[in-house]
Amino acid sequence: MLARCSRAASSHFFHQLRNNNNSKDAAFKFISHQSYFKAATAAAMAASPILSSQKVFPSNSVVNLDKIFRSKPCSLALAPDSPLRIEEPEYEGIRRLVLKLLLFYSKQSKSIRGANVVYRRIVSQVDRPAIYEVFNLEKTFKMTFSLLVLHMWLCLRRLKQEGKEGVEFGQYIYEIYNHDVELRVSKAGVNLLLTKWMKELEKILYGNIVAYDAAMLPEAKPDELPKVIWRNVFSDDGTTEPDDTASQAIQAMARYVRHEASCLSLTDKEAMFSGNFMFTSLENLSSHARR
Repeated sequence: MLARCSRAASSHFFHQLRNNNNSKDAAFKFISHQSYFKAATAAAMAASPILSSQKVFPSNSVVNLDKIFRSKPCSLALAPDSPLRIEEPEYEGIRRLVLKLLLFYSKQSKSIRGANVVYRRIVSQVDRPAIYEVFNLEKTFKMTFSLLVLHMWLCLRRLKQEGKEGVEFGQYIYEIYNHDVELRVSKAGVNLLLTKWMKELEKILYGNIVAYDAAMLPEAKPDELPKVIWRNVFSDDGTTEPDDTASQAIQAMARYVRHEASCLSLTDKEAMFSGNFMFTSLENLSSHARR
């Protein structure tokens, strides 16, 4: 049932995304900020009421937020000799013949394997403590989900540059993401009305993607991306105006988003479709950019 639901959600999601790709207001018509807050925090609140407490942004970061993410963008592709690369398995003889008959080397099978690697790169960046340390974030269900959506958007945005092939590959990533989110919601303690919350979270993903796309348009105002990041990542109550105590972190994350988007644009197709790329290491930033 999960596979059928995932495919149906994937088809609906990408159909909506294609139809509203350049709509600046679609994100906000699709789901309100209050609904965003309600849906994204519900799973965590159900598991532990403590997680719904008001967030307090630290005034003193261990990282100099004004100095980070100002370097020149570069490709995120892994070097050919990198130990982090994931290579397609190569078999010979009868084993290769059998696997070929089982469609192991079909385009679809290769795409699914590549999509799994890409999604693991996303999860690796989102689940590591460094991203929470650098941006002064609390690791709650809502926060992790918001960052997961942000990095999904970065990858899907890059893949759209490859046309139809990139969109089709993005569908495989979305199905893997959908399954992972369902597991995360269940792990958070939400077993009742799971289908309802998954639909709400799908709306949030779609709304966020349209909002981020609009904020990155050439005609968008300079402060539009920070405002979208505030609403989608930092805000706990759906307010539209950024909190002064979080302003440095919001601006730093906006630079991070622009930097990663530019770097991904410079990352070649082979690296994107095989997953042989890595987001900018935040561990390095947190260790070298201290006051």
